[in-house]
Amino acid sequence: MAMMKGFSNAFRIPELRKKILITLGLVFVCRLVSQIPTPGVDWQALQRIIADFKANSAGGGMLDWFEVFTGGALGQCAIGFLSIWPYISAQIVIQLLGSVIPALEKMKKEGESGRQQLAQITRYLTIVLCVVQSWGIATVLSHPGMLGSAFAGTEIVANPGIGFHLMTVIGMTTASLFVMWLADQITTFGIGNGASLIIMINITSRLPQALIDAWARYFGLGGVRANAPIAELPILVIFFLLVVMGTVMLTQGVRKVAIHTTRRSVGGGSTYGMQQTFMPLRVNYTGVMPIIFAQPLIQIPAAILVKITDPTAGGISGKLNAFAQGLSNPSKPSMLYLVIYAALIMFFAFFWVATQFNAVDISDNLKKDGSYVPGIRPGRATAEYLDDLMTKITLIGGTGLLIVALIPLVLMGWMSIPWAVASFFGGTSLLIIVGVALDTLRIMESHLLVRKYEGFLSHGSLRGRGGM
Repeated sequence: MAMMKGFSNAFRIPELRKKILITLGLVFVCRLVSQIPTPGVDWQALQRIIADFKANSAGGGMLDWFEVFTGGALGQCAIGFLSIWPYISAQIVIQLLGSVIPALEKMKKEGESGRQQLAQITRYLTIVLCVVQSWGIATVLSHPGMLGSAFAGTEIVANPGIGFHLMTVIGMTTASLFVMWLADQITTFGIGNGASLIIMINITSRLPQALIDAWARYFGLGGVRANAPIAELPILVIFFLLVVMGTVMLTQGVRKVAIHTTRRSVGGGSTYGMQQTFMPLRVNYTGVMPIIFAQPLIQIPAAILVKITDPTAGGISGKLNAFAQGLSNPSKPSMLYLVIYAALIMFFAFFWVATQFNAVDISDNLKKDGSYVPGIRPGRATAEYLDDLMTKITLIGGTGLLIVALIPLVLMGWMSIPWAVASFFGGTSLLIIVGVALDTLRIMESHLLVRKYEGFLSHGSLRGRGGM
């Protein structure tokens, strides 16, 4: 009830109503870009190849992943196929390099001017990634045989050649940069983080297909008979609600570290002391990054290994092919796949925290502000305490993230639930949807509370996830 009243109140505030309408309009434009097909491509032939590739190739799992995160742009090879992902990839690269390259780390600490320089470098890197990726897409479209010998005689592009390559590169790069610009406009004039919202909308655009697949599974559709007992449906719905609740808890969970401040400056140069605050350390500090890193790191090398080895040959080549086949298709995950996937997620959870959480800098800043953790000496002892505490928190958060990531794979492997349905039960899709929804609602709630309206909760307030 409070949630519905909160939405109703949101449209009573002119400024907030304007932000909501701007956000909806810009998101609509993003969806249009993802539906414009690339000129010169026979999208019907492309869809047949995609269907065959998913059914008969070990790399089909990667295509399912692309289909979800591009909002259906893969099926018709839309000019918006790259969407916001080159920009997100560039941000991740710059963020990681900032931890190892002194010049970039210095820019981070230079305030607004440094952030602007980093943003400009990120945009240049985005252009490079767009050109490289779109050229690769044009090459695969022109030579379908690269996907496998079975597709060698198929013609997707009517007039392949340098002209088609240049047209595809210009079209996809321009579309991706346009979406990046739209994301910046949403962040500036709309509600929430524009890039995150676009990714969430791309994911949720596949929800109608997921509902159709679920209906066909339990009730039959278009001459296709139901292939699962109806008693399974309520169990699945209850399980879905429990998973969403667990994901919200994982996203919102924090460990509060008490901070005492011995002095604090106020206007006029005077100071006062002994204030107690809290420093929140998020349980899921890494967001979805470990899953994003782990999936390609398994599937891409495995798909390459499948291509360069012979399944009919004996000896090492045949064994390597069988090994790669078991790793490159997450829709039918083997126990080996699940173990390696779990190990990679935990590794990247600790790796991301190690590169992004700087306990020494936090300790130094606390010391400069005259603050300290009760019972811990300022300086090195505080840094060691925070580092040890964050390691324990990461173990808990990484375990929760691991469980959420494995749920869709288990549903597909053990219950044969279609990927379009299973992807909403966990993994990157659910984490992004929950995280972005909480961030957006938190921003809307702050507008409501400032103007003395009720928020979305009867008691307490929403907390955002603090990052992707």
